[in-house]
Order: sequence, then C-alpha cells, then structure tokens
Amino acid sequence: MRVLVTGITGRLGQTVAHRLLEHGHEVIGIDRRPWDDVPAGIEMHNVDLRKRAAEEVFRKSRPQAVVHMATVTHLIERSEERYRINLGGTRVVFENARQCGVEHVIFVGRHTYYGAAADSPLYHKEEEPPMAVNTFPELADLVAADLYAGTALWRFPELCTTVLRIVYTLGPTGQGTLATFLRGPYVPTMLGFDPLFHFMHEEDVATAICLSVERRIRGVYNVSGPQPVPLSVLIRATGRSHVPLPELLFRAALGRFGLPRLPEGALSHIKFPIVVDSAAFRAATGFQHQIDEARSMGEYRDAFPIL
Repeated sequence: MRVLVTGITGRLGQTVAHRLLEHGHEVIGIDRRPWDDVPAGIEMHNVDLRKRAAEEVFRKSRPQAVVHMATVTHLIERSEERYRINLGGTRVVFENARQCGVEHVIFVGRHTYYGAAADSPLYHKEEEPPMAVNTFPELADLVAADLYAGTALWRFPELCTTVLRIVYTLGPTGQGTLATFLRGPYVPTMLGFDPLFHFMHEEDVATAICLSVERRIRGVYNVSGPQPVPLSVLIRATGRSHVPLPELLFRAALGRFGLPRLPEGALSHIKFPIVVDSAAFRAATGFQHQIDEARSMGEYRDAFPIL
C-alpha cells in the first residue's frame, strides 16, 4: 500500500515511517523540516503542507492512505500560526485526499481533546464533547482540527476516515507534552491534587497507527496502552523531584526556579485527570500494548537523567 505521512520528520513520524516500511508499505513523506538521513525506500518531500507543492505530491504519488501527523501540539508557536497549521493543514489534507482518490485518511489527534475538570468522568468515551475549549483555550485549534476530521465521516462518506485520540507519549525520544513537562529536575504539582496521567510508549503508538492503516477502521477511537499512573508516582519513577505547591504560589513560580513554563489553561491538567476508555479501538484492531508503564518511565529516566 502507498501511504503518505504528513509531519514525517518528527520523532513519532519517523517511527511510524520505519514501521510502515517494515510491513512492506511504500512510504511518501511531507514535512517542512528536512530529514537528513532519510532511509532508502521513503520518498521525501520538503514542502509546506498548505502550499500548491503539497497538492502536487498528492497528485503525482497517488497514495492509497494518508496518516496526518503534521499538527503543532506544543505551545511555543503563536496561536495564529498554530491555528493555520492545525486547522488549515487538516482541511487541506482532506481536500487533497478527495481530489486525488485517496481511500483512507487517519487524523492523529490527542486525548487532551476532552479537557480536564473536577466534574469530568474518570474514563472518557469517544462520544463525549470537547471540554478542552473551556478548560484549556490554548488547545482550541487542535480541538477544531479534531472536529473537522470527524465531520469527514458524514461529509465525505466515500472516504474512510479514522480519528485517533492518543494519550500522552513517553519514552527515550523525550518528545511530547508530558516528556517536556518532566524534563527538568523539579516537577511542580498542585498541593492536594495527584491526578492520574495516561500515557504509552512511542513504539506502541506507532503500532497503533500502523494497525489503523492496515485494518482500515472507520470512526473515532481513543487509543491508550497501560494503566494510568498518579502524577507523584510518575515524577519519582522518572527520577525527578516532586515539588507540591499551593495554587497561588504554583502560578507565581512557573517558569522560575528551574520549574517548567505552562500556559494558564494547563493548570487544570495538573489538578484533574484525563483518562480514556480505548475498548472500541482494541476491539476494532486487536491492539495490545507491548511496553508497560514501568518500562516507559524507566526508559525516559535513563535517556534524560538528572545529573
């Protein structure tokens, strides 16, 4: 199968590309960033997904499936640019896919779509609305992209559409929101709160994405691996120091004294859990994670030791 991967240069994108090659698929990559040591067998295009050159890649390569991973999940980019990349890029992917006869599009989203709040259910199911817009407005562009991809299920019935809402990733690459939060020697928590954090190893994430390609599942699916872990346990297991702070002091100390910088909306994620029910995805694909939470935390600790 010819599979086009957007955002292929990212660490997770590279892992997915390698896995697709191992499974015998032809891989085409689109990314603005270069991949200097791109392996043989991957057709790489350094173009902006939103430009005409990307449309030409779709038209000439005629992929059968597209894995859309070219979204900005960190909060360094200006919100206007994030909006253009996340929502605008997702819209362009679906437009090009329809025009060029793509059979299957997979949108790789995040479980933070559901938002974190005191009255949220412990396990989120796919039919629940996106509360992240209220609790974490900085994620509005990612929520909008997820919703746009979901509308393709009824707007473009001829196109097999898969929306994956994947939990945090953690492992030796150190990529992702959770890995960045844990990077420093001291990790702040809100005094009186110890939320569960749902994460899985990046190798298992790649497996889940490849299974979605090969099984050609249709619909919206939560994707998770091992059981969630309390934040305090996660901090200790990755070799960091736990710094519980009263909320007012927590807000004042962020970005100072070696503590990570966080946007205002992220504070609810330090207080309340976002845990998903992934039973539907497991039933549709037969997915079983191979790396447990202890190994994921241990590999991260070993890759990023505190000296």
